[in-house]
Amino acid sequence: MIQHIQAGAVSHLPFSSAVVAGNFVFVSGQASVDPETGSIITDSFAEEMRRSFDNLRRVLASADCKLQDVVNLRCYVDRQDRLEEYNRVFRDLVSPPYPSRTTIVGVLGQDSVKFEVDAVAYRSI
Repeated sequence: MIQHIQAGAVSHLPFSSAVVAGNFVFVSGQASVDPETGSIITDSFAEEMRRSFDNLRRVLASADCKLQDVVNLRCYVDRQDRLEEYNRVFRDLVSPPYPSRTTIVGVLGQDSVKFEVDAVAYRSI
């Protein structure tokens, strides 16, 4: 059974916040967005990253998951020179054992977005 979840930030774009397929939860990209208005909130890189993870946690919760249930993260960082800060903040946000992770640099497309994250979680049913 497949379940589509609309949670997190308001969006005019055509996608589900998350899709539950069996025991897996696939969460769409979460950026530094105000969950009430859907507006991008620009801030320091670290604050944008924290807000993106807050949004990720919110969507995961709507699928009865926690960050600890995440098995894979794909993180998008706007610039190569932020990678050291990215890894430092990541350690503050995610506890061991860490999920698998892919980091993609320089492909966000919007000058105002510094960070985005999508995830795959596994939930026991």
